[in-house]
Amino acid sequence: MGRVFVVTLEGRIYSCKYCGTHIALSEDIMSKSFHSRNGKAYLFNKVANVTVGEKEDRMMMTGLHTVADIFCTRCGSNVGWKYETAHEKSQKYKEGKSVLERFKIYGPDGSSYWANREGHVGGSDAEDV
Repeated sequence: MGRVFVVTLEGRIYSCKYCGTHIALSEDIMSKSFHSRNGKAYLFNKVANVTVGEKEDRMMMTGLHTVADIFCTRCGSNVGWKYETAHEKSQKYKEGKSVLERFKIYGPDGSSYWANREGHVGGSDAEDV
C-alpha cells in the first residue's frame, strides 16, 4: 500500500474519533438535525480525507436515496455516508453532500457523542422539524 496523504484543515475542525484525521470544518455544516443508527449526525457541504465506498440504494426516512459509505483515509473507519442521488425532488439538495455521524467524530472542542442505544432501525436521514 502506498503512502497516505491527508489535508490539514484550519479552523473549527471535526476529526476522526479513532485517529484524529481532519474530516470537515464547522463552517461547512448545512444541518445539525440529521439522525443515524447511532444517534445525531450532521450534513456537510464538503468533507476531506475520506474515501468513498460502493454506491447502494437505501430506503431512509425521507425516501429512497443512492448513497455510499465514507471512510477515513488514514485508519479506514466508517465515518458516515455521501448522498449520490436523491430519488425524490424535495431531497435533491442532498446530492453530493456528506453526513458525518457524531458518534464517529470529534467536534472542534474535542467533544464526542455517545451512541444512541435506542438507534433507528434501517437507514435514517430525517431532519428534526
